[in-house]
Amino acid sequence: MDKLIIRGGRRLKGDVEISGAKNAALPIILASLLSSGFGTVSRVPDLRDILTIGQLLEYLGAEFHYEDKKAVINTERIGIFEAPYELVRTMRASVLVIGPLLARFGKAKVSLPGGCAIGARPINLHLMGLEKMGAKIELESGYVIAKAKRLKGALIYLDIPTVTGTENLMMAASLAKGRTLLENAAKEPEVVDLANALISMGAKIKGAGESVIEIEGVDELRPLNYSIIPDRIEAGTFMTIAGITAGDIIIKGCRLEHLDAPIIKLIEAGLVFENVSEGMRVIGPPRPKAADVKTMPYPGFPTDMQAQFMALMSIAEGTSIIKETIFENRFMHVAELRRMGADITVEGCTATVKGIRRLRCAPLMATDLRASASLIVAALAAEGETTIHRIYHLERGYEKMEEKLPGLGADVRRVRE
Repeated sequence: MDKLIIRGGRRLKGDVEISGAKNAALPIILASLLSSGFGTVSRVPDLRDILTIGQLLEYLGAEFHYEDKKAVINTERIGIFEAPYELVRTMRASVLVIGPLLARFGKAKVSLPGGCAIGARPINLHLMGLEKMGAKIELESGYVIAKAKRLKGALIYLDIPTVTGTENLMMAASLAKGRTLLENAAKEPEVVDLANALISMGAKIKGAGESVIEIEGVDELRPLNYSIIPDRIEAGTFMTIAGITAGDIIIKGCRLEHLDAPIIKLIEAGLVFENVSEGMRVIGPPRPKAADVKTMPYPGFPTDMQAQFMALMSIAEGTSIIKETIFENRFMHVAELRRMGADITVEGCTATVKGIRRLRCAPLMATDLRASASLIVAALAAEGETTIHRIYHLERGYEKMEEKLPGLGADVRRVRE
């Protein structure tokens, strides 16, 4: 198990290339199950979750090869229709095999998912939608068992705009007989990217990115050949790094239209954004100003940016109110930030952050993916040398962060425990 040692207090400057979006890559790679043959997905980040999803595909009978940001998948010999607990327990996105397996082969057995411990994220809406499409669903010993001769189009209303639920049902509907309407669908850019990937395979999908998505099922899809979008959360994380270090960073390869809400709040906090030929230049203020945020489904402020923004607000001038409305257990980073001297109180789903002038170094423990990122953001501005343990969480969603940060002038070392 490795740890990061970060000596803070440096003003970071330079440029950084944003990797492909993990949350787009995982469902798009699994969409390859909807067709037979060799498919390719480009701009795939080198992450632990990508390796896990590759192992899952190989378990099902596919060939999976990853090299130089490209995944090559051969789905001609799928012969197993079960995603076992051993492969699913570390990654919630594994549940996205249900839709493709059920749509193409008429059966799927998938362990209930794991992933970061940031709160209950049930898949009841996935299963409800599949049942409306004609699937027979059973729960047995921690597994979902789904069967259907052929799925049929249906009108499906999602009580909440679930991202993975929208993605699972959209993939299933692509091979269903007839038309499916997904109402109150998630609007995230990663959902749109999956829709575009499916369309490139021959799917008939309209309305992705809007509250109602229409899918007209087809009899078969061709193999996948697609390049995914850049990771908006990684880009947003480097924006907060520029803010907390009074830095001057050029962020290359991001799509600003995917980051409207975070950018508005970061400007409110005193950051300056400039369009340059290489990308977006982000300049941090001598000290950020307090700003309030409330996490919301896209296009609102993303829950995946809440922890990093809280780290920034911990040294801001004034008091910030941060409300988490998506996951009920996403303040686990608060205890670690307090160890660095942050003045944060939590009541229910609301955190009150009274900014202090300087954080102090401390030994820290990462508890989940975005908490890991927030601790790095904080450590880069703290006095002294901070040690962050359990960085395997970070490797689930950030590609080579320990290499990108030194390129900006940060003092970061990765050490074997």
